[in-house]
Amino acid sequence: MTMPTRHTTPSSVYQRWDARLGLFTLRPVDPPTDTPLLHRWLTDPKSAYWLMTHATPDEVEREFTEIALAAGRKAFLGLYRNRPEFLVETYAPLRSTLAEVYPARPGDVGMHFLIAPTETPVRGFSHAVLTTVMELLFTDPATERVVVEPDVGNTPVHRLNAAVGFRVEGTVWLPDLAKEAYLSTCDRSSYRAARGTEVDE
Repeated sequence: MTMPTRHTTPSSVYQRWDARLGLFTLRPVDPPTDTPLLHRWLTDPKSAYWLMTHATPDEVEREFTEIALAAGRKAFLGLYRNRPEFLVETYAPLRSTLAEVYPARPGDVGMHFLIAPTETPVRGFSHAVLTTVMELLFTDPATERVVVEPDVGNTPVHRLNAAVGFRVEGTVWLPDLAKEAYLSTCDRSSYRAARGTEVDE
């Protein structure tokens, strides 16, 4: 008799206690179970900068399955007080088209993050999420710099990035995403110097 396969959700890979807001947890995205939630987030108009507002559930699942299988790419579901509230993607710039527009180097880690769309934002939540993501990335001793490329029009994210130590290196055109972006970097020393900055997003 063949026993049915039981699917289990991946366990957490990182936890951080925020002194004001409480527990933040990260675990790998599990495409078969997380797709309905991620599809709802990514197709919300507030997530327009992720360029997936017209994606189907199958396309979302395929995207995160490809990330799970790709070398140098990872996706994490972020939980706040054990509830899914944000998404994180990381990638190796040296393995991506981003290396064509800036001098990528070993130790660079690319990152995107998405706060779940909500009508009741919590003061300081976005800053706490980004701090959690930066702490996760810098727990790896191989990480020298975090690299981001937000759309030039995404003003709230520019402000958040600056608050944790990112510096705009220049404006770049990313043809695969059809967007103009502020290429920004943050090394360990810049992050530590900015640690403790508070913003209200």
